[in-house]
This record gives sequence, C-alpha cells and structure tokens, in this order.
Amino acid sequence: MTKHSQPDQALMKMPSFKAMRAFVAAAKYRNFSRAADALCVTQAAISRQIRDLELYLGTELFIRTGREVRLTAPGTALFDAAQLSLLNIFQATERIRREKNDKHSLTLCCSPALSGLWLSHRLRHFFSANPDVDLNIITTQHFLAIEPGIHPDIFITKTSDLRPGYLRIPLFCEVVYPVCTPEYLAAHPELSTLEGMRQSTLLDLNPYGRSQLTEQVDWDVWFAFQSHDLQISAADTPHYFSSNDYGLLVQMALDGQGLALGWAHLVGHLIEQGRLVRPVAEELVLKGSLQYLMINEKRQDDPACVRLKDWLLAQFGVQV
Repeated sequence: MTKHSQPDQALMKMPSFKAMRAFVAAAKYRNFSRAADALCVTQAAISRQIRDLELYLGTELFIRTGREVRLTAPGTALFDAAQLSLLNIFQATERIRREKNDKHSLTLCCSPALSGLWLSHRLRHFFSANPDVDLNIITTQHFLAIEPGIHPDIFITKTSDLRPGYLRIPLFCEVVYPVCTPEYLAAHPELSTLEGMRQSTLLDLNPYGRSQLTEQVDWDVWFAFQSHDLQISAADTPHYFSSNDYGLLVQMALDGQGLALGWAHLVGHLIEQGRLVRPVAEELVLKGSLQYLMINEKRQDDPACVRLKDWLLAQFGVQV
C-alpha cells in the first residue's frame, strides 16, 4: 500500500500567490485602480483578492478613504514581509530565465556621479562587444550601508576597506580643477586668475553630496590649496549655489550658469569634446584619494565577470 506524506500545514495555509501579488500592488500604489493597471487586471479582481485575503486573516488590511487606501497596522506588517518575499521570488526567476537563455547577468555598483557622467556614454561599447551579458547597475552614495542581501560582482568606489570577500585593484588618484563652458569663459575673462574666479558664480558640492566624490574638497578647500590668502565665502561671490547632486552642478556648468569643480575622470571627456574648458592650469592632485575596482572573489574567474573587469580597466587605462 502506498504511503502518502503528511499534509504540509504551512503550505496549505499559505495565502494564494495571486492574492499576495494583488495586496502588494494595492499597498504600493495606495489605490485599487492603479494596482489593477499595474497588474493588467480589473479593479474588481483586485478588490476580490483583497477581500478574500482579509476574510482569511480575519482583519482589515486597508483603511479606505475615498479613492486612496492606506495600510492598517496588520497590513503594514504583512506588506513588509510580502514585498521582500515577492522581490526575492522575482529575482530568482529572472536569474533562472537568463541562464536558460544563455545570458550572463552581472551587477555593478558605483556612485550616481560615476554612473551618469562616466559610465553611461561608454556602456554601448561594452554591450555591442558583449551581447550575451545583462548588466544590472546599482548606484549608491553610501557603499558601507548598501542594502543587505545585495552582493555586486564589481564595485567602483573610493572606499578601500569596503567588505570582506572582494579583491581590490587601484585605478587612479583623483584630480580636481575648475571647469566652465568656452562661452562662459569668453564672457568672463577675469576667470583666467584665481582672484577673478573667486569673484565668479561658483557651483559647489555641499557636504551631503561629497560622499559621491572626495568628501573633503569644496571650493573653499580648493582655493586654500592653491593660495592660502584666498578665503571664499558666499558673501564674496555674485552668486553662490550648492547642491548634493554633482550631476546637476555639471549640467549647470554646461548650461553656462557658472564655474564648477571638475573631477578629471568625470569631466575629462567633456573637455575633449570642447563642451567644457579649464580657465586656469591650477589643479588639485589628491594622491591619497584613490578609486578602486573591487571584484567579488566568488566571481573573479567567471568568464563574463572577467570580461567586464577587463573592459573597465581598459576604459580607465589600467594594465594589470
């Protein structure tokens, strides 16, 4: 006589996948209609799934206020668990799907500034040479506090002691110099001197954004390194603008709105294109501030990861 396994109570009592997906969508969009649009189903289907789930749990998951809904305390607890679980399921199925399609999936982590100003216009060359590689880019300003469970294959970062399990390759030391458009320089010939620059419109990276680049460098520090008797303050300039978004500062400089500090590895291609110029030859070379390529030891021999590593090193002009 065939023996049957005992019923798995946990699996039997688990809510349906459709119900959990409807619940997460409704909680995310705070509206049943928007949740229905996101899942390509009807609003009635969403409402029915939520109602069945609430009946099963014996509690309300949402407070209905007009067209919008918000989570109750039990709903919040369920959403925190369900959203992460569904995300893990999605990522696992995507990995399997890509492997089935003979695709290699790699994750690269870098700062928003490096992603937007250095990586974005180069990636087309990598993809044209490596059509079998899918690349997932994660940008962060806080490499030491990256989300748990995420283990990028490669980091590009100035943090040398990032975490165990990664190999480190030095890339370059950072070089910082002023930049503006040729038109802005022509309209402000005084920019050819440090004193004239100090009286110009300065676009500055505030402390909240310096983790993207070299944390200790702003206009005040840059001038101090060039000439100790030049001290800058907002009151000394016609217009002083600061932001934590370095990409915004570069774009404002490109739009002719002022003078920005340019990190050579981020704005060098814009100078080569003639879109930005250096009004003075002075620069700050930060020999103690290195950028590194960090490689996950578990993937160091993976052929796709090796190709990405070699391509990145070639882009930075580094030979290993």
